[in-house]
Amino acid sequence: MANEHICPCTVGCPLQKAMNAIGGRWKMSILCSLSSDGATRYNDLKRKMGSISNTMLSKSLKELEDDGLVKRMEYLEVPVRVEYEITDSVRSLIPILTEFAVWGSKLRDSSAI
Repeated sequence: MANEHICPCTVGCPLQKAMNAIGGRWKMSILCSLSSDGATRYNDLKRKMGSISNTMLSKSLKELEDDGLVKRMEYLEVPVRVEYEITDSVRSLIPILTEFAVWGSKLRDSSAI
């Protein structure tokens, strides 16, 4: 049928793919930190994240790297220096995330008692 409504959130939904890539407890905080600070070493990022465990930070960074959102740069120094930074893909996402944050602020403020 030509007029049949098809839900955009079906298998292969691009919105679901995007939310999977940036969703979770820590990914947005990691992306926000890297977007404001630029290339950041692991321990500096961990300090900034506060209560995140090493396991969760490593897992989140690996997932972000696998999705092409974070670039891992390894410098062959003694000791080896590793830095993480956002990719151009995330740079193009920053205005959207900023608008999302504005929307979240309005939502938070409207539900305040």
